[in-house]
Amino acid sequence: MQAGLQAHLAGGATTVARCWAVTRADGVTLGFTDHDRRLVFEGVEFRPETGLSAAALQQTTGLSVDNTEALGALSDAAITEEDIAAGRYDGAAVRAWLVDWTDPARRQLVFRGSIGELRRAEGAFHAELRGLAEVLNRPGGRVYQKPCAAVLGDADCGVDLSDPGYRHEGPARAVEAGRVFRFPPLAGFPPEWFARGRLTVLDGAAAGLSGSVKRDVSDGDARVVELWTPLGAAPAPGDALRLEAGCDKRFETCRLKFANAANYRGFPDLPAADWVTVHPAQSGETGGGSRR
Repeated sequence: MQAGLQAHLAGGATTVARCWAVTRADGVTLGFTDHDRRLVFEGVEFRPETGLSAAALQQTTGLSVDNTEALGALSDAAITEEDIAAGRYDGAAVRAWLVDWTDPARRQLVFRGSIGELRRAEGAFHAELRGLAEVLNRPGGRVYQKPCAAVLGDADCGVDLSDPGYRHEGPARAVEAGRVFRFPPLAGFPPEWFARGRLTVLDGAAAGLSGSVKRDVSDGDARVVELWTPLGAAPAPGDALRLEAGCDKRFETCRLKFANAANYRGFPDLPAADWVTVHPAQSGETGGGSRR
């Protein structure tokens, strides 16, 4: 523990408050405290009027996930119901401190993690906070399978999605239920070019939100792009949007659409599961005889 705070706590009567900093994926950082006035440190202003509080923090010395819960009231000035519904707090990074409010330099970071399950009801929200060990629960390593295991555009894939041939930026003519987008004809991009790709909102009330493309078809003089699920906040016609090409994970697509066969992260020649049970006379690969 920080020496100054340790000495303060050892003195008996203390002036300690809790502070939380929440950093969303879009870079917005909000500060909260259970003290009755604002505190400032590490470039963050921690505000008291949001009514945020926290349950007991459960921590272990092993690899179990540290967890706690933050409770608070929805506020137009801080955490709004619209932002929660739009998913802006999903996976947001969280830091929590014990702070001597008479001297914020005397503080101790007691929790670092991210927001897990987020619930809202009757003007309040409940946010489950998960510690850094949470990432150790995710599966890792490679899987032997025919489809590519890389994510289009990541370091393993290597495709540059900023290439004009793989993206389109511009407004939609119409937006239906935050899910169906009607664009003008997109010259140079054949139908289904953006299927399995991504649509991102660049400005307006829904700026920063994105969704996976389910369908990309031509319909008369329009190009219709449909998402799998509606965006949390519906963009308005005229808002700038970005479409990124999609990939169906097949080797042929990697080679022909992206010219990226050298980076294919699947095993296209892997035999199917039923191949090992086929009689040699039926396999067509052994000449009809048994192997020696």
